[in-house]
Amino acid sequence: MTLQDQYNRWKESTLKKSLERFKERKERFETTSGIEIPRLALPPQPDALSETCDYAEKLGFPGEYPFTRGVQPTMYRSRFWTMRQYAGFATAEETNKRYRYLLANGQTGLSVAFDLPTQIGYDADDPIAAGEVGKVGVSISSIKDMEQLFDQIPLDKVSTSMTINAPAGVLLAMYIAVAKRQGVDMRQLRGTIQNDILKEYVARGTYIFPPAPSMRLITDIFSFCAKEVPNWNTISISGYHIREAGSTAVQEVAFTLANGIAYVEAALRAGLNVDDFAGQLSFFFNAHNNFLEEVAKFRAARRLWAKIMRERFKAQKPSSWQLRFHTQTAGSTLTAQQPENNVVRVTLQALAAVFGGTQSLHTNSMDEALWLPTEKSVRVALRTQQIIAYESGVADSVDPLAGSYLIEYLTDEIERRAEEYIAKIDEMGGAMQAIEKGFMQNEIQNAAYAAQQAVERGEQVVVGVNQFTVEEELTLERLKVDPAIELRQKERLKELRERRNKEKVDELLGRLKVAATGTENLMPLFIECVENDVTLGEICNTLRSVWGEYVAEGF
Repeated sequence: MTLQDQYNRWKESTLKKSLERFKERKERFETTSGIEIPRLALPPQPDALSETCDYAEKLGFPGEYPFTRGVQPTMYRSRFWTMRQYAGFATAEETNKRYRYLLANGQTGLSVAFDLPTQIGYDADDPIAAGEVGKVGVSISSIKDMEQLFDQIPLDKVSTSMTINAPAGVLLAMYIAVAKRQGVDMRQLRGTIQNDILKEYVARGTYIFPPAPSMRLITDIFSFCAKEVPNWNTISISGYHIREAGSTAVQEVAFTLANGIAYVEAALRAGLNVDDFAGQLSFFFNAHNNFLEEVAKFRAARRLWAKIMRERFKAQKPSSWQLRFHTQTAGSTLTAQQPENNVVRVTLQALAAVFGGTQSLHTNSMDEALWLPTEKSVRVALRTQQIIAYESGVADSVDPLAGSYLIEYLTDEIERRAEEYIAKIDEMGGAMQAIEKGFMQNEIQNAAYAAQQAVERGEQVVVGVNQFTVEEELTLERLKVDPAIELRQKERLKELRERRNKEKVDELLGRLKVAATGTENLMPLFIECVENDVTLGEICNTLRSVWGEYVAEGF
């Protein structure tokens, strides 16, 4: 079958079905000179190309295995990626104002940043939370906070991502409970919880429980959502934090997919069928400065995951083979010096994510190396995405860099090197064993050290830091979090505890303690707990009393 025959088959099957569901944004896409932009560019000499590589095997067609060219047949010609700015600070009221501001300015999805106490399962009035309430995200201790966070935001109309890991099931339970109070069926909810505990052990550190109960919580969420919340992404397997810790692009792909393999294996051991949950897995990647490598990285990851799911796990549904991912531009590349330069860095990184076929995108604000972003800097970050979408023309054709000799070489090379890492991890017994032996951590540390040495020697130029420096006085507006919010949060919790049914709370926490020692799915009980004003900290402390806490070993 010639490439033209393959294209005609794709057009009459996959593409036709897609266009029946999602019409393209325009009747005709063209350049400013009136040159028509093809939906999908193909090699000009397919017969000559087929002698050197199998186009169908390596690139294929968008919306079809191996998904190198994208998970949707028309990609951004039908719908732009979700513009999902990560936001959260101070109280639920303050963050709610920011969300409504972003939605009013054209954002198409919400992304919740939680403060550190929330991330590690403590209430705002816990002594360990002192000084951290509302500092790096929003403080959420109870369903009352979650209700305020989404006040006047209909949960059946927005897609919400929540960056939460160890207590992900509890925060998802709060979200479901708030939706129910809004009269929204949980089957209508769309969004993602990060829920990726393995990368916490590797690179980030906001874990609570040891690996075994942590994996149980994750597979409980997989199972519950497969039946009850089918449009929800149950995990966002994250390479972002691995990259922020200093990994290379190859390591980011390899370690992320190795963690993904571990989650699939855990779900299979828990008795789930791969095609029942695989379509709800999602990924989260970083977009760094090396533009062409980043574009190739996304394409390689998509192709490699499709192969893993189809060949290793024998998944049958095409949706189970798809690597769908969110991208955030690289926080570690932002500089406090000449912060306006960060707008350029973020633009390049966002372009790489779009050329790489991301499903949603967060663009960092120029001032994030200094403090929490202001409304103005957030607006500039969002406008960056909108200009790329509406003005640049890069979204008018699917996978526009495909066929570039360099892009295809880099895609192949990243895939090959990532496969070598995954084979090493398999030999160790899998991702958890590689983490316990310190393998991933050491590889990341070595890469981070080498990168920093290159900067210090001047081999890697960082504009405004080790070259092109200036004496400057910062004049940017600053966002400050009022320290009094911690006191207000404590007062709200005190009122909640005085007002609620104490006997019901005690009964639920007793049931939770018993359930934690057994095997029943904990998600329904989490929902019942939060609906009766049991707090995040009370739930997590009950689980701590049964499971204990994870303590990282030195390597």
